[in-house]
Amino acid sequence: MAATAPWAATSATGPAGPATPPAGSGPTAAGGVRVRAGRGQVDVDWDPVPGAAGYLVHRADGDGPYRVVDHRGGDLLAVPGPPYADTTVEPGRTVRYAVRPVHDPDRPDDGPLGPVSAPVAARTDGDALVEVDVDAGRPVGPVHRPWRDLVGSEHLSLLLCRDRVGGEPMGDGLAAALGRVHRELGVRRVRAHGILGDDLGVYREVDGRPVHDFSGIDAVLDALAPTGLRPLLELSFVPRALARDPSRQVTAAGVSSPPRDWDRWAALVGDLVRHLRARVGDGELRRWAVEVWNEPDLDCFWTGSREDYLRMYDVTARAVREACPGLPVGGPATAATKWIEPFLDHVDASGAPLDFLSTHVYGSPPLDLRPALARHGRADTPLHWTEWGPSPTHFAPVNDSVLSAAFVATGMYEAAGRVAALACWVASDHFEELGRPPALLHGGFGLLSVGNLAKPRYWALWMLERLGPVRLAARLDGDGAGTLVRAWPSVDPQTGRVAVLLWNCTLDQGVLDRPEQRRRLARTVRLRIDGLTAGAYQLRHRRLDERTSNLAATARRLGVDGWPTAEQWAGLRAADQLADAAPPTTLTPDEGHLVLPMILPMPALSLVELTPR
Repeated sequence: MAATAPWAATSATGPAGPATPPAGSGPTAAGGVRVRAGRGQVDVDWDPVPGAAGYLVHRADGDGPYRVVDHRGGDLLAVPGPPYADTTVEPGRTVRYAVRPVHDPDRPDDGPLGPVSAPVAARTDGDALVEVDVDAGRPVGPVHRPWRDLVGSEHLSLLLCRDRVGGEPMGDGLAAALGRVHRELGVRRVRAHGILGDDLGVYREVDGRPVHDFSGIDAVLDALAPTGLRPLLELSFVPRALARDPSRQVTAAGVSSPPRDWDRWAALVGDLVRHLRARVGDGELRRWAVEVWNEPDLDCFWTGSREDYLRMYDVTARAVREACPGLPVGGPATAATKWIEPFLDHVDASGAPLDFLSTHVYGSPPLDLRPALARHGRADTPLHWTEWGPSPTHFAPVNDSVLSAAFVATGMYEAAGRVAALACWVASDHFEELGRPPALLHGGFGLLSVGNLAKPRYWALWMLERLGPVRLAARLDGDGAGTLVRAWPSVDPQTGRVAVLLWNCTLDQGVLDRPEQRRRLARTVRLRIDGLTAGAYQLRHRRLDERTSNLAATARRLGVDGWPTAEQWAGLRAADQLADAAPPTTLTPDEGHLVLPMILPMPALSLVELTPR
């Protein structure tokens, strides 16, 4: 077993002076805060609070005030639940922790700050072993796959674009990426961002009378069909000819203003849905979905008030329901998990249809909004996170990093079983809303690069998709077990193949700039798999880390500067596969178990597969 400090007991009272958290009132505070020192991190655990959507972890250095631990996600700092690994702490420095529950993401500081932990200091050195015990004979339920329902995309009108970027037509490149995520990751739908933009010419007025033209949307759907993906139609933005303020332009494709005539907006939405119903039929259309707008809480996407958006939702949702009763419709599609409670209050009062609740978050796993839905009598309403990723910032280096891949594994693991869709933003680096790609590696949002090469986040999803249909029981123990190092074990009962995904991850994006801290956070892992019934197994261990299966590392080795040469493109495509950590081999279990040691750097992911021979 790893030599780690035990979880320290919560202090009965806070320390004297300014380090004592302020008293709170209202919702229950998080209690039972426990801490454990590790090499390079402090693990923080606490007792969950009923009804909380998430928690803000606070830290006090010495006698200083308690401040929220900032893992530099650029969006929400709240996490959905315990435990939490603080890798931003300076090793050797004594600190204390307290946790604040978040019931309403619009008011994250409303809840009381909980009791103070015992003092603790992260270690600078020492052994760092994590033992992972998997029982192949103990199924615990299905493997939920929230990545399969939906993926994000740039405006799908880009499928019609013939401009070249990196030597590739943008439309062809986007189509290739969408087809690949469908084939290899099992993704079923793509978010059709900004489908009512002026780039598709859906609305004009002649002699003051509305004219609807859906030929541009038809062309986009025709281009999408060969990819195998169905659309989730994001009904935005308002065509200029219908806008209250046509000058409020989002992009060249749309306007962020509310419509000047709500009846004409409803007629446009209803006619579109009826057109699609006639085009594809009821059965097919009901496998699509409609989302009302995109991030109306942000001024750049919506220049009306919140009340204007709530009216937009009611008008749009009712027009959809009247045109096709079985077509799912939802919202509010807000950024940073905003407006959830007021939106639910509103649809409770207005009676507008709500078939799914949608919102966005970056830099953290999605919060748990099931308590909010339950408070409104909507416990069975699906949750769709229609945008999610490591950073809300285009051109951010983390988007191309291996850390982002481990982040994806953590997010999908924590969301499994509680959300219907967790959609990575976006499928392809063919993206122009915030500027076209200036080079192969530019911090783009895509899972796939220009040229359709897998970036680290893509490989994380590829490994997750290799899991079997049944989840297995696992026990983790040691330094960073369940906080840094995680395991997602599975089995396919039909073939007996056991697949275990292991990864080492922190939410702290600052480790990208701190190589010494990354070295401290590396972990030795001892994977033991019991309950094996075959006489022999083929072992295949595939790896993603800074040096292995990493597009950025491959590009550096090939000397890529900006866009690749023809020779470099060939080398990149030859390397576009998830590499084996060692050659596949045949192993014989010892009384039904195998022990597999490995090193997991920070960050890294390993896919271990045992296939009966």
